[in-house]
Amino acid sequence: MAKKRAFISFDYDHDESAKIMLVGQTHHSDTPFDFVDASVSDHLPGDWKYKVRRRLGNVDLVIVLCGQYTHTATGVAHELTTARELAIPYFLLAAYSDVACTKPSSASPTDKVYKWTWDNLKALVGGAR
Repeated sequence: MAKKRAFISFDYDHDESAKIMLVGQTHHSDTPFDFVDASVSDHLPGDWKYKVRRRLGNVDLVIVLCGQYTHTATGVAHELTTARELAIPYFLLAAYSDVACTKPSSASPTDKVYKWTWDNLKALVGGAR
C-alpha cells in the first residue's frame, strides 16, 4: 500500500516544535504517511488563500495539530475550511498531552481532537475516525 501524502496544518507562531516532532515520526519504518511540506511560514504575496488551495490540492490527508492557541490561528482555520471544500479527509490531533488544546475556529462542533500516540496516529491516517 502506498503511503498517504499528508499536509500538516499548525499554528506557526506557537506549535512549530510539535510539527517538527510529527514530521520526525515519518522516519519510522512502519509510518503510513509521507509529510508534504506545504505549510505557509512566510507572507505569500497576492492571493495567499488561492496558493494554500493549490498546495492542498496535492495531498491525500490533512493533519491539524491543535495547540493552546489554535483557535486564533487564521491560517489553520482557512486550511481546514479549504480541506473540507476539496473533500480531503482530515483529523484534529492534540499537539501536547499536558496543555489544553483548542480547535481551529472553522472546526465543526463534532470534530474530535484525538490524543497523539503512535497507535492513534497510524489508525487515524488509515481512516479510523
